[in-house]
Amino acid sequence: MSNFLSTSEFSLDQLTAIINLATQIKRGDLTEKPLAGKSVALVFFNPSLRTRASMQVGIYELGGNPVILEPGSTSWTLEYREGVVMDGDKTEHLKEFVRVLERYVSAIGVRTFAELKDWETERTDPVLNAFAKYASVPIINLESAMHHPCQSMADMMTIREKLGNKKKKVLLTWAWHPKPLPMAVPNSFALATAQFGHDLRIAHPKGYELDEELIHDAEHHAAASGGSIEITHDLEAAYEEIEVVYAKSWGGKEFYGNADADVAHRRQFRDEWIVDEHKMSLTNEAIFMHCLPVRRNVIVTDQVIDGDRSCVIDQAENRLHMQKAIISHLFASIPS
Repeated sequence: MSNFLSTSEFSLDQLTAIINLATQIKRGDLTEKPLAGKSVALVFFNPSLRTRASMQVGIYELGGNPVILEPGSTSWTLEYREGVVMDGDKTEHLKEFVRVLERYVSAIGVRTFAELKDWETERTDPVLNAFAKYASVPIINLESAMHHPCQSMADMMTIREKLGNKKKKVLLTWAWHPKPLPMAVPNSFALATAQFGHDLRIAHPKGYELDEELIHDAEHHAAASGGSIEITHDLEAAYEEIEVVYAKSWGGKEFYGNADADVAHRRQFRDEWIVDEHKMSLTNEAIFMHCLPVRRNVIVTDQVIDGDRSCVIDQAENRLHMQKAIISHLFASIPS
């Protein structure tokens, strides 16, 4: 049984094979139905457009039946901690939830964001890992506190589609946002970019460093794949020679549990840390990427996101093909 929790659990050859499979699926070359007669549960603790729609459509197109569950709304509130006295607002423990659900379905997708309250706890992905601990069917990470591997794999597919297979100079840039956001997307993008051997530059103001252990892991992968990682606080210099600009905001871990302090600290960066035409002109005709949803004229200007080099809609489409490839890969490795 194999899960899909983070790209770091897969070799470069495996990840490349999944992208190749997604490309074949997108072209219409593959018509297999690995989910024929099977159901897949999709558990959403948080809102979703692209992930929810693309997973539902993908499961259906692979011959399966998607079962949507929303804890606290369309299903019971869930407790994940071990040994807890459940005399609060949680109705069911994940131990029972998962072990009952897997009697009905062949895999479980889980979407659970960071709450931005306790850094040391949330960086361990406790809810996602509880699902993986109790389940005997594959668990697919649809975004957790620390990782969003389906998104980062669609991102790698999009870069290859637009610019080919060779190493690229990639910028992951922090952008101002009125409130702190989770780190899952930038974490996974940095990790996957390193695994695929690109030269990655991460630009952010001081106070918005990504997880040290994750960066160490990414540096290890970059060294193995022939890529590199550079971190800078010099915003304009960060764009020089870049071929891919990926914009995303995230919260500072030093502000975890104190959103007001984060909001006050980031206020100084509002006018500078936005992707605009001037910064894009400093690049090597870079493409622009963002996972969506995006706040226009906050993260990126209309001129950039609506421009010819914007790939955000292609990225979103590739979520469908990539997730079909990930599911197909998982079920190909499971004995029938």
